[in-house]
Formats: sequence, structure tokens, C-alpha cells
Amino acid sequence: MGTYILKRLLAAIPILIGISALVFFSLKLVPGDPLSAITGDAVIGKEEADRLREQYGLNDPLHIQYLNFVGRAIQGDLGRSLQFKRPVIDEIRAQLPATLQLTAAAMVIALTVGLGLGILAAIRPHSLLDGLTMSIAMAGVSFPSFWVGLMLLLIFSLALGWLPATGTEGFERLIMPAATLGFGAAAIIARLTRSSLLEVLQQQYIVTARAKGLSFVKVVFRHALRNALIPVVTIVGLQFGNLLAGAVVIETVFSRQGIGRLLVTAILGRDFPLVQGVILFVASVYVIVNLLVDLSYALIDPRIRYA
Repeated sequence: MGTYILKRLLAAIPILIGISALVFFSLKLVPGDPLSAITGDAVIGKEEADRLREQYGLNDPLHIQYLNFVGRAIQGDLGRSLQFKRPVIDEIRAQLPATLQLTAAAMVIALTVGLGLGILAAIRPHSLLDGLTMSIAMAGVSFPSFWVGLMLLLIFSLALGWLPATGTEGFERLIMPAATLGFGAAAIIARLTRSSLLEVLQQQYIVTARAKGLSFVKVVFRHALRNALIPVVTIVGLQFGNLLAGAVVIETVFSRQGIGRLLVTAILGRDFPLVQGVILFVASVYVIVNLLVDLSYALIDPRIRYA
């Protein structure tokens, strides 16, 4: 197991380098001068502009700027925000709790609803219940998250007045963003759970267990479901990354604090160090989550061993 973990961590290094290079050089194609993020609306002379460019390394060749960024990132230094005049890691640390709260709540909703709908559909295939649950799942896959969020705002905030429309503080301000973010993930999990569980229920050992007199509920939850969970766990890991990415849209729609809204602010303000730092941080989290998902396979299925 230790060797496998080491191999996966080493394999993640070129992935993170590729992501950092792609983001860094893509940002250089964005129109506008990053110096405007430093000075704001202030009018400065040429000498002051040259001094600031030299101070922030903007006069260096692109490859030197990139190597400096990578060298600092290896040491845990993601640079300094041009807008906020603070280390990027401090900005991420300040906004991270709100995003983790939103992502965790959305994942709980996705797992609860997705697994529940998938199991219900699998135990009654081709029935009215199956058709209803899969119709809900199809809606979750089809509707974009920003549209779902706007509809929830329109109904539960503007029309009914049950929930506050925007903000971060309080559980009631978390319900609609988490439901919006978790709806699409729940739909994907439900569809995969149904197909995986249906396949397992047709296996010979399930037929044998039923022939021995075990109840259908015990066969499903004690024997079939565990073996059907491996592809579901894989998609859960992928969906966690999608939830982090989706937070960019949801935090903007609901005016919530978080990493997503911080990224949007950085892009609009041409704060390139902040954009690079946030994306590299999110990519690192995504790689770690997928490693944990791979390791969880051995816990779900003891037959799996990593060399």
C-alpha cells in the first residue's frame, strides 16, 4: 500500500506542473495590464510604473516568471495578491472554510438523494417508481446549476420568502446553494447506482443467497450494495472535484464568500498571482481526493490489493 501511495504521489507531480504551466501562460494571453490590479484607479508616472513592474517581476521573461512561481509554490508560497496586497495563501485560507462548508453540504445531499434514488430504482426496475426516479435524475443532469439556483431563488426567496437570497452566515443561507450544487451530482450518482446494483443483483451468488432463504432487503444491503459501490465511489471522487468547480458559479449566484467567488474577483481584477494560486490549490485538492478514493477501494472490496 505504501508503494502504491508513493507512486500515485509521484504521478501527480507532472499533472500539477502541467496545470500550473497551462494556467500561467494562458493568463498572459488575457488582454489588459496586471499593473492595473496593483494601482487601481490611481494615475502613476512612468518611473513609478517601471519600479512596480520591477518589484513584482513583470519585466522578467515569461519562462523566468514561471520558474519563479513554481519555485515559490514548492516551498508553499503561492505569491502575493496584486489586489489585496496579501499572500495568496492567506486569501485562500480566509475563504476556504465557506467553500468547504458548501461542498460538504452539497456532497451529503448528493450521496443521500443519489444513493436513495438509485437503490429504489434498482429494486423495482421498469416500474413507475423506477421511471419517476430516473426522470428526476435526468432533470438533474440536464438543467445547468446556475438555472436551478435562479429558480430556487425565485421560488423560495422571492415568491415564498422562506429562505434568505444571499449571504454566507447561518444554516438557512446554506440550504439553497447546497441543494443547487448537490442536485446535479445526485442525479449522476443515482443513475450509476441503479445500473451497478442491477448488474450485481443478477450475479449467481445473489441468486444463491436468495435461494437459501435470505430476505431481499438483507441480500441488497448486506451483499449486493457493497459490491456495487466501487464504480459509485469512483464517480463520487470525480463529483467532489466538480462540486469544487461548481462552487465558482454557485457562490456568485448566491453572493457567498468562498474560493469560487475569490477566483472570479481575481480574474475580473487581472490578479494573476491569485488566479494561479487558487487554481493550483484546487487542482492539488482534487488530486488528493482521487488518491483517497483509490485507496478506499481496498476497504470496500478486500479482494483488491495494491502492489
